[in-house]
Amino acid sequence: MIPEIKISDFDYVLPDDRIAKYPLPQRDMSKLLRYSDGELSEHAFKDIADFIPENSIMVFNDTKVVPARLHFQRETGAHIEIFCLEPVMPAEYNLIFSETSVCRWKCIVGNVKRWKSDILSLYNPENDKDVERMGLKAALVERDNETSIVEFRWDGGMEFSKVLEICGTVPIPPYLNRESETIDTERYQTLYAKFRGSVAAPTAGLHFTETELDAIRKKGVDMETICLHVGAGTFLPVKSNLISGHRMHREPFIVRKAFLTDLISSDRNVVAVGTTSIRTLESLYYVGVGCIENGHPADIGQWEPYEREYSYTTKEALEAIVSYLDANGLDELSVGTRIIIVPGFKFRIADMLVTNFHQPQSTLLLLVSAFVDGDWRKIYDFALSHGFRFLSYGDSSIMIRNK
Repeated sequence: MIPEIKISDFDYVLPDDRIAKYPLPQRDMSKLLRYSDGELSEHAFKDIADFIPENSIMVFNDTKVVPARLHFQRETGAHIEIFCLEPVMPAEYNLIFSETSVCRWKCIVGNVKRWKSDILSLYNPENDKDVERMGLKAALVERDNETSIVEFRWDGGMEFSKVLEICGTVPIPPYLNRESETIDTERYQTLYAKFRGSVAAPTAGLHFTETELDAIRKKGVDMETICLHVGAGTFLPVKSNLISGHRMHREPFIVRKAFLTDLISSDRNVVAVGTTSIRTLESLYYVGVGCIENGHPADIGQWEPYEREYSYTTKEALEAIVSYLDANGLDELSVGTRIIIVPGFKFRIADMLVTNFHQPQSTLLLLVSAFVDGDWRKIYDFALSHGFRFLSYGDSSIMIRNK
């Protein structure tokens, strides 16, 4: 049954001066809030290894943010902002970033009503000669209420990944109320970012330096990676009174078969770094159910976990995925999820969560509430009263799920 949850029940007052508009000078200078069995304490993030149980599995999202925001100009002078969301032609990220002359993306377009059928030219106020020679153009192929399909064309044979690096800007969250700056190119990216595709950073990972990662390894912790490309839906506010009226966007993810095998054969603590990691991990169970019942993996729907009772064990579900991959000669699972985690969700894989502090009335705050059995307000009151910084560039927390 789809939960009937009032989003207004997940509101709190977040003063503007508590929103971290910029990162701290060093990644690991942030505070760390620890939550366990209802008890709260304040620490330094650089000591996070102290709170990771030995012989755990720690899961990081190694997606990489792309400079996906582009500014174009009509012949009339009107400015049109185009925010690349998801590849359409080619439909695979690695292929579209390798294109050298033309590609199509699903985009959010600002001022789209002012864009008729004309071809747009990249806005180039500095008259940059390299940009001019590239001649990047945008054509509107189709549009609906929320997104549009845009075709990009350019000259010179440059790969589209390089085109974005030269012409695009980092799509920092709108709640920072500022334009992207040079510092965001480096700091709105985790140290271990590897696979291009996200338009938002998995911000729980922004705090880690090699010092923390080395300390965690020395405890015998297995450091695994998944890759979920974060979409712009992470920025979208919940506009409906009930969470049942909110629509989650699809986000693709990849998980290695070797990691799935490790999960099956182990009963170790699983520590999810970030809400994207935990959404990926918890989606795996339902992917496995699809393999058991339908013979193959499929995208996970938003409300799939709530629609019925599931009798399969987590081990059975994961084994079904591995069996499918083995039968098809595949080394990794590639699928998509729209899963939403709200109070009432049954966690099957993650035991601990590292995450930042999220916006009022957001789906991420509902996820936190689900993980701590509704104790979110106690946690956030503590953070507010102890000077913690909030949102993407803010401080961190580590939460242990009540079993």
